[in-house]
Amino acid sequence: MLPEATIPFRVDQGRVLPGFLDARDVPWLRILIEEIDRFRGRPVRELRQRLREPLPCATPHFKRRAAVAALLRLWRSEPEALVPPEKARECLFCARAGSASRKEALDAAAATLGVDAAGLERSLFADLPGERLVRAPDVIPSPPEVALRANQLIARSLLFHARRVRIKAEGAVRPLVRQAKLRGLLCSVTQSGQPVLELSGPFSVFRHTLLYGRALGELVGFLPQCARFELRADCVLRGEEAILDLQTGDPIFPAEAVKPYDSKLEERFARDLRKAAPDWDLLREPEPVPVAGTIIFPDFLLRHRLRPEMSFLVEIMGFWSADYVTRKLDLLCRANIANLVLCLDETRNCDAGDLPMAARVVRFRRRIDPMAVLDAAGVSRGGAP
Repeated sequence: MLPEATIPFRVDQGRVLPGFLDARDVPWLRILIEEIDRFRGRPVRELRQRLREPLPCATPHFKRRAAVAALLRLWRSEPEALVPPEKARECLFCARAGSASRKEALDAAAATLGVDAAGLERSLFADLPGERLVRAPDVIPSPPEVALRANQLIARSLLFHARRVRIKAEGAVRPLVRQAKLRGLLCSVTQSGQPVLELSGPFSVFRHTLLYGRALGELVGFLPQCARFELRADCVLRGEEAILDLQTGDPIFPAEAVKPYDSKLEERFARDLRKAAPDWDLLREPEPVPVAGTIIFPDFLLRHRLRPEMSFLVEIMGFWSADYVTRKLDLLCRANIANLVLCLDETRNCDAGDLPMAARVVRFRRRIDPMAVLDAAGVSRGGAP
């Protein structure tokens, strides 16, 4: 994320106007890419020093900061050493304790490790961030692609300051909801003509704000995969409230195509259930459930193999608050839906509130106990009510 003070945007009459990069920025972006690529195989500290100096052309300051941040995600850094740095330091320290000079200690340690003194010296601090070597990507991005990547980073950084986010989407809505759920976002879906995703922003949670903000920002890259979308975020920027609008056609770099994805948590849960309760089947992504003007997207349908009328929906929640869960349980109760079990990750509780007493709530850490889910559903291992 970009620090708030470096995000290219302005506020005009309560609207956030992002300073997105466009075709006018292509000339200086081309020079910036060439300058960064000159430092492949050289220490990161040298590249960072160069980036603090002006380019041989005029560049918009804040846009350049965004472009540099986007490029440094592609030009990564790696340690390169003849021997592991920690082993090199240990051997040199021991040799120095019994030698009269640094050169003698360096030669003795190098002989012990089977390398030359110069190679040993290069290895000593090769794991420090500034001494890592710059590695270029397999494919050098074009200036227009860099502009789109920088724009996505700008949008993500602005959303980090949101209290509330609403997304109207058409086409590929289920994958978008799936991505929100995989990232554990506080999300609900209403249906009024077209689906509307309601998401809490980082400024509305009290814990895990940084992690939550990053997770919300990752959703931006999946918006261009919808046929049409409109995003509206209520933000707090530079001490004032303002509205950010993003929509179809905005120049944002799309994420990779959505792929079927099973988290390790879900895989473990399915595996553990097969062992603990072999008479029960676990089906991924059952049909959405309309509930009082909203839509619930359960993660699993839990169904007895011999008695299919016995079935329960399972939803795994990521970030949550007591108020969010209470409202959801109340909604289910008013809709007379009693076969949904909520699994709550205790490490992602975003406030200090207390949950209401609810029979169909399972708390977990790292692993979901399938027997706890069956107990919450009110059935035994064999399937008896």
